[in-house]
Amino acid sequence: MQPPRRVKAQRALGMEGHIADWYAKNTRKSLFEFADLAKRLSTELGPDARWLEVAPGPGYLAVELAKLGARSVTGLDISHSFVRIAREVAAEAGVSVDFRQGDVAAMPFADGAFDRIVCRAAFKNFGDPDRALAEMHRVLGPGGRALIIDLRKDVPDDAIDAEVETMRLKGFEAFITRLIFKYDLRRRAYPRAVLEAMIAASPFAGGQIHEVGLGYEIYLAK
Repeated sequence: MQPPRRVKAQRALGMEGHIADWYAKNTRKSLFEFADLAKRLSTELGPDARWLEVAPGPGYLAVELAKLGARSVTGLDISHSFVRIAREVAAEAGVSVDFRQGDVAAMPFADGAFDRIVCRAAFKNFGDPDRALAEMHRVLGPGGRALIIDLRKDVPDDAIDAEVETMRLKGFEAFITRLIFKYDLRRRAYPRAVLEAMIAASPFAGGQIHEVGLGYEIYLAK
């Protein structure tokens, strides 16, 4: 008997307009984090690897991968505003990244189109996470791998406060960011047991979950 699909009550909607602009402005202050993650990821494969970032938002990580020499980088986001912003970020950096608008639960890519997938800080927001995992598996080629990085459900308030301190935000922006983490993002996050069950029921059939900082790094292989 197949386990029931988890479809969240809220529809998966991307940030648009001024909210997307605000998010892009705030996260830009943490560009060093995107650069560090891109360096870590880029050591795995050569420049001809085909990368997909799912829900790239403003596109900072995908752009950093391209700046390090990756020749094939694609970003898929449900937000029209983020696609526009990400294209502007890539143009400003002078790199080529194929940013497209679309839903992770129905990706407009052929089977086996990518070697690596990365999804940072977005999985908890997907309206149909089971379908999203199935689609990630589908578009990965043989031997392909995916990395999902997201918030832990049980992350304590003091850890969130300490993390926001590192974001170089001030005054009202820091206050609002703490509230968003504690009363929106953490509410959406999954407990580890739920993630394990979801992954076990997916075409990946299993994976590795590591606790890192405020969240998890989830490694999946096809």
